[in-house]
Amino acid sequence: MGWIGEQIDSIKSIQMRQLITQAISLGMIVTSALIIWKALMCFTGSESPVVVVLSGSMEPGFKRGDILFLTMRKDPIRTGEIVVFNINGREIPIVHRAITVHERQDSGAVDVLTKGDNNYGDDRLLYARGQDWLQREHIMGRAVGFLPYVGWVTIIMTEKPMIKYLLIGALGLLVITSKD
Repeated sequence: MGWIGEQIDSIKSIQMRQLITQAISLGMIVTSALIIWKALMCFTGSESPVVVVLSGSMEPGFKRGDILFLTMRKDPIRTGEIVVFNINGREIPIVHRAITVHERQDSGAVDVLTKGDNNYGDDRLLYARGQDWLQREHIMGRAVGFLPYVGWVTIIMTEKPMIKYLLIGALGLLVITSKD
């Protein structure tokens, strides 16, 4: 094969090792993010420890694009708390305030009625057909803190998918072309 052939094989081997190293690094970053997310889920007791406010229904308290940090304690929801809940048949969780709470003495179960601070009426029109109250299984968490405006990145990437694809492509290119 000769000296030139050996040099070409050596360069190909080095390039293959670099590609494998970069793929492993990317995999470790993704795995680390998933581990952090799962740890947050365990620590907060919430299936989604962080959510983005997607509408103006909670203004002036929370604005569109604010990130809320959630927890899900065992004690009952109380009137005035900000809760994040899912409705059967809807994919996107809703962030609203508990305005009425009924605790059943016999079972300890809690029925919750919510309302957006910026909305005229309660949320019964948002609930599933025939549902007048939220139960514990509908509530994902309670707001314990927030970061203003940081969630706009998520909103922009959701509303403009091309930006999301460009960002993912740029990050992938950065990982592939970076030298360790």
